[in-house]
Amino acid sequence: MKKAKSKEAFGKKLRRERTAAKITLRKFAAQLGVSPTYLSQVEQGNFPPMTAERATKIAEILGGNPDDWVALADRIPDDLEERVRKHPNDMPELMRLATGCTPKQFEEIKEAIREIKRKKRK
Repeated sequence: MKKAKSKEAFGKKLRRERTAAKITLRKFAAQLGVSPTYLSQVEQGNFPPMTAERATKIAEILGGNPDDWVALADRIPDDLEERVRKHPNDMPELMRLATGCTPKQFEEIKEAIREIKRKKRK
């Protein structure tokens, strides 16, 4: 059930944002490198949301946050797969440890990592 809802939400938002930006279906499809028929089917929720790469391209075209579009498409950002492969033990453990954190706690974790990286550069 969740997939159908995600497909519908992705398609509806895509159509709403594309039309608000005054970009025709054909022009937008060309910018994404897909057919207008395919794009229309995605917008109607008849096809699953696009790949993470295309969701990122949608964000670039419409000026949105790529991570938001990728999440709405129920995908995982391409760059994260590479990072998990480079650190097959640490990255999954870090994600598991962070499970259940509040937004404030996530901000604290991110700031702690930024601080570690700043010290490393010095």
